Amino acid sequence: MARKKTQKNLVLRLLEGKKIPHTVHTYDPDVFVTAPEVAEGIGMPAHQVFKTLVTLPDKGKPTLAVLPADAALDLKALARAVGAKKARMAPLADAERMTGLKKGGISALALINKGFQVVLDESAQGFDQIAMSAGVRGMQVVLAPDDFVRLTRARVAPIARRTPAGEPAG
Repeated sequence: MARKKTQKNLVLRLLEGKKIPHTVHTYDPDVFVTAPEVAEGIGMPAHQVFKTLVTLPDKGKPTLAVLPADAALDLKALARAVGAKKARMAPLADAERMTGLKKGGISALALINKGFQVVLDESAQGFDQIAMSAGVRGMQVVLAPDDFVRLTRARVAPIARRTPAGEPAG
């Protein structure tokens, strides 16, 4: 089950330095691997826990798509949101190399001012609080979507599509 963790990393120092209200949940990254499993591991609904995917639009900067754990990314919608014709997922090795973070630890909060544009799925606005990676595997941070948007300068757009029952989302 989720527990508080006091170890301070870059994301936690950023949030504390900016006086952004947040809570931290930890989980075993070897047990809870996919985004929906992470949601289960921290005791939050999967539609309120957001994953970050690295994408490559056909023009402009690499993009971090932030969307619910139980949803799939609509690449056409993402491309529209950033003014591109097309976008594609970055291969895992490229995503880790470009961000310097491991799968499960990729977080827009850890990549502020690192050359990425950020797009947050509009469903986040339906919540007072959302969870996302705190920049390391095994740690999630919960904060207000408006604070996330302000910190990351994220665009808010409809980039997620709900996955049919049984289709993997994470």
